[in-house]
Amino acid sequence: MANHSPSWTLLCHLNYGAKGQVVVVRPRDNAFSVTLLPNSAATGLSFDRRPVLLGMGSSDNALLFDPVTKNIASAIAPADVNPSYAYPDASSGHLWFSNDGDDETGNDELNCGANGSSVAIFDSKDSGHHLKTLCVGRGHHVTAFTAPNAQHPKLPCHAYVSNLQDGTISIVGNDPSVSSEYLKILATINLLEKEKEKDADTDIPNNAFPHGMVFAPTTGRIYNLNNGYGTIVVINPSTQQIEQRIALSGCSNLLLSPDGRFLIAKGADRKADPDHVVGKVAVIDIAQNKVVTELQVPDFYPSTFRFSPDGKKLYVTSAATGKGTQKTNLDISSILVYDTAALPELKQIKKITAGKADCGRRPVAFFHENGRHRFTFVPNPTDGTLTILEGENDQNVGTISLAEANCEEILFSFWDRAITGS
Repeated sequence: MANHSPSWTLLCHLNYGAKGQVVVVRPRDNAFSVTLLPNSAATGLSFDRRPVLLGMGSSDNALLFDPVTKNIASAIAPADVNPSYAYPDASSGHLWFSNDGDDETGNDELNCGANGSSVAIFDSKDSGHHLKTLCVGRGHHVTAFTAPNAQHPKLPCHAYVSNLQDGTISIVGNDPSVSSEYLKILATINLLEKEKEKDADTDIPNNAFPHGMVFAPTTGRIYNLNNGYGTIVVINPSTQQIEQRIALSGCSNLLLSPDGRFLIAKGADRKADPDHVVGKVAVIDIAQNKVVTELQVPDFYPSTFRFSPDGKKLYVTSAATGKGTQKTNLDISSILVYDTAALPELKQIKKITAGKADCGRRPVAFFHENGRHRFTFVPNPTDGTLTILEGENDQNVGTISLAEANCEEILFSFWDRAITGS
């Protein structure tokens, strides 16, 4: 077995519905160690008031954010700690944690009352610093960041936050040198396409259901996927206007290729065949703003997809969806690997067998060091295990037990930025 660098820790949150467990994985003596962090009793607080899990604290405790006091502390995590999704801003090193709001209303009542849900922005250096909790539209949220570059030197520094339940995008000032705009809502883009709504009076909320957004430095444009309408909107950050819509049905998320030339989309067809789910991966050429590749993968639900840190491979993880025979026929134990150099062709170079993910989502995480892709981490929620792959050749170097089996979801913390992924 290859020598394992001691310079990383992988923090995992295992969700069992009524309770959660925080687990830390570390390399040790050419193997891996697993530490279950201590739990305290559930707080019983509403979702918006529960402590938020940020990352690893000191003395094998969790790093927690109190949304009421806005304090950050290393402490024992309660069983109902909130493991929020976070989006990294590469230019500043800040992390934007999303609060999707109440399941029924979509509102973060603590911070926003009945007027939307929130994102909390942190500087992750040292033990972390809470910069601001900002009210946007009603969740779920995806965040992307614009910044000037050599090809587009006049682009503004903004954050774009999509609001699933409202059908809008909030534009936030993200340049600390412009104090009048910094971390303030500057505008809201209404994603409404009236011709696709049954009610002619629909405005906000609408059925755009945005989920999946990236900024492409090559074109200087934001690309947002509207799941409800089956379109990708192309937004000019300089004018804050939608310039074009690209037809793309049956997809639920977007990814930008490492060279900035292509959008990768993934989704699944559950309607065409009552016995089989058909996974879909598509490639959009943003120089032409058109779909150039559509790949169908029978009996495979593409859960999460991410490019390796060196940009050479695209990993697509399996999970579960559908009902009855559809779900029974699904492959819930595989990871598909594609060759990035072959884009826009989707050339599969490997199919990796891992454990089971009989749940809706299976993320993937990477450890990279000195420009090398060292390890890939694939959780197996149904088994309560973690499969660890050698980064360059994808060899399985160990499947380790994390905690109890039959986990509903496993999430990773990327607080210290040594570990990346989704």
